[in-house]
Amino acid sequence: FADRNRVEREETFEIAAAARDRFMMEVPVDAPADDATRRALAFDPRFHDVDALIAGLPADLCPPTELPGVAAAIQHGVHASAALQDYALRLWAASAAPDRFGVRLSDVDTRGLMLAGASPRGMSLLMRAARVVAWRDGRSQVIPEDLRTLWQPCVAHRLSLQPVFELQRQTLVEPLMQGILDAVAAP
Repeated sequence: FADRNRVEREETFEIAAAARDRFMMEVPVDAPADDATRRALAFDPRFHDVDALIAGLPADLCPPTELPGVAAAIQHGVHASAALQDYALRLWAASAAPDRFGVRLSDVDTRGLMLAGASPRGMSLLMRAARVVAWRDGRSQVIPEDLRTLWQPCVAHRLSLQPVFELQRQTLVEPLMQGILDAVAAP
């Protein structure tokens, strides 16, 4: 886990692409808006000690020490069909060359947009996350919607734009990711 301060960014530095690629997902988490939650987070001591908070979880939950075994069972027990694998490979290719898949963005020529698409690690982690979603939903097979749901949080932070476009990352990546999903036909 890592966090990113959206304020005073001039005093912080982006982590290198290779380091960013090691994170499974990038998920924006907004500060709570309601007063009750804000009050609890600021003033309730149980939220100030993570170890004590974890120790206070109900006993019938899976102990944290058993999670690696559960994770391995999910990864080996949930499968991806050949058609789904082909779909994932097309999404991967489109992340590197969106113009070849007909992805268009207003005011940007997608032929010169990308420096690099998703990484092998990124696609592997996307599939790992998709297997968990399928398992959570009671399925032994990954479906296209699992990939579509996880595409943005698992892949967007891995894309390398050409330097001339990097300052526009906040406005370009979301429509690019959606454009790829729209352009690549799901099985």
